[in-house]
Amino acid sequence: MSHPLPLRGLRVLVSGAGVAGPALAWWLTRYGAEVTVVELAPALRTSGFAVDFRGPTHLRVLSAMGVLDDLRAVQTHGGAMSCVDERGREIFRLPAEFAGGELEVYRRDLSGILHRRSADRAEYLFGDRIAALTETADGVHVELDRAGARVVDLVVGADGLRSGVRRLAFGPDSEYVRHLGYQLAGWDMPNDLGVGAVAQQYNVPGRMASVAADQRDPARAGVFVVFTAPDPGGDWYDLDQQKKIIGTAFDGLGWHVPHLLAGLRDAPELYFDSISKVRVPHWHTGRTVLLGDAAWGVTLGGMGVGTGVVGGYVLAGELAAAGGDHRVALPAYERRLRDYAMRWQRGASPGPFLAPATAGGLWARNRLLRNRQVQALLVRGTRSLATDLDLPRYPAVA
Repeated sequence: MSHPLPLRGLRVLVSGAGVAGPALAWWLTRYGAEVTVVELAPALRTSGFAVDFRGPTHLRVLSAMGVLDDLRAVQTHGGAMSCVDERGREIFRLPAEFAGGELEVYRRDLSGILHRRSADRAEYLFGDRIAALTETADGVHVELDRAGARVVDLVVGADGLRSGVRRLAFGPDSEYVRHLGYQLAGWDMPNDLGVGAVAQQYNVPGRMASVAADQRDPARAGVFVVFTAPDPGGDWYDLDQQKKIIGTAFDGLGWHVPHLLAGLRDAPELYFDSISKVRVPHWHTGRTVLLGDAAWGVTLGGMGVGTGVVGGYVLAGELAAAGGDHRVALPAYERRLRDYAMRWQRGASPGPFLAPATAGGLWARNRLLRNRQVQALLVRGTRSLATDLDLPRYPAVA
């Protein structure tokens, strides 16, 4: 008979308190592991967009974690997406099933629920980061900027596309992250325009601006922009520079864009990123392993959040099945998950879909997406990619 806590005494350090990190922490602590989650941000992030889950693979993992009811209580019931011209006349409308999946929530709500559910057993260190990793015969010596040194049995990089763990253990971003020619940003502002739940999207070649009411607070609105741009490099956390880049990209556009840019000037927080794709030949090296966007991410790729949650289940389960032996568990985790994660990543092309770079490309996209049969194919395709994984049964959690 297996031990009810197969990972008792296993010391795991997880970098990243977004979604995949807390999901993994929940599973690991239920198997008896001693888990610390370190997060660079000083607190849980409150920015970001709505994220969705699709099909029985995603929902089964959420149900097993006991968070499905919590998430349904805060779901957005995301609406359709309406593409309009400069005068607000609708060009096409994508159905809610495409934009919001079967369960849509704001990323901030998802992150908060996973943190609350895991913080009773896992240690969280905000405002800190891993500065150095040195693997020894019996563990990993970790240097944290603020909390000092400690020795752990396993390090997990669940810290996003520009993963600090990946840089330390695998090499520089330039070897694994490919910029796809677009940037995106999002911010909140007062809903002075009186927009509703259906996101209105306006395009010119290479640029897209969208606005919709906050589903939880209709007095607020969420703005989302996508635009062609080279990778700016430099300091991704310089808020003033980010606002300047967006203002330059959208200067002179019509529709509601001037009003949205006015809201940007007063926004205290901004989500800003490049649309990039991560390809890592091997997700693990020694006692260090990557999870979520750090391993297989593509910005705005569709199922990244759901796959990160599923990945946490599989990584913890393989460790439990192997009794904590990373030499067995980490290759098994990668074999189990790589094809699933890569399948939807290969097909993800969010930049050209949302903001075609040329007038001809924009015309062709609009014409194509007016077709109801094409829309139905898009919905079926995203659902099948999200659910095509035979989830194994792992040891029962405590």
